[in-house]
Amino acid sequence: MTMSRMLSQVDVLAQGEGPLVLFGSSLGGFTAATWAATRPGRTAALVLLAPAFDLAPRWAARMGPTELAKWRAQGRFAFDHYARGKKEDLSWAFLDDAAKYTPYPLPDCPTLVIQGKRDEVVDPAVASEFTRRMPRAQLVELDQGHELNADLAGLWRIIDVYLGQAL
Repeated sequence: MTMSRMLSQVDVLAQGEGPLVLFGSSLGGFTAATWAATRPGRTAALVLLAPAFDLAPRWAARMGPTELAKWRAQGRFAFDHYARGKKEDLSWAFLDDAAKYTPYPLPDCPTLVIQGKRDEVVDPAVASEFTRRMPRAQLVELDQGHELNADLAGLWRIIDVYLGQAL
C-alpha cells in the first residue's frame, strides 16, 4: 500500500465519471484531498473525516529516530490496523512514497473537514491548518475521538446539509 497506488486506484474507479464527490477518513481523507488537488476539475466536493494531512512528517516525528531507523532497516513495521483491530506489517515504501506528496494538498473544490477535538491519531491542529490554508474549506469540530462514530446520524446530518449547499 502506497499513496501512489491508492491514487491510481481512485483513477481507475473514477474513469469516465463526471465531477465526483469524494469522502475519505484519516489516510483516505489525505488520499481524497491529494487526488482532487492533483486532478483539477474532477471533484465537485470533498468530505474529509479526521484527514491525515502532513502524513509523512507527522508519522516520522511520532515514531522517533530509533523506531524510524528500525522500520527503514527491516523494511516492515507492525502498526495498529484500526479496521482489523490488530497489528499489521506496513512496508517502508509506504512512508517513503507518502513523503513525495504535498503535506497539505489544496483542491479546487468545496471541502468539508470534520475533526474530533479528542483525536489522538491525527492532531486536531492539522485540520485547522488545512482549513486556514484552503479558503473553500469548512471545519466542523466534534467532541469525539478519531473514529467520529459517537453520533452517526448527527454526522450524516452535517454532511447532508453541507453537500446540499456545496452542490
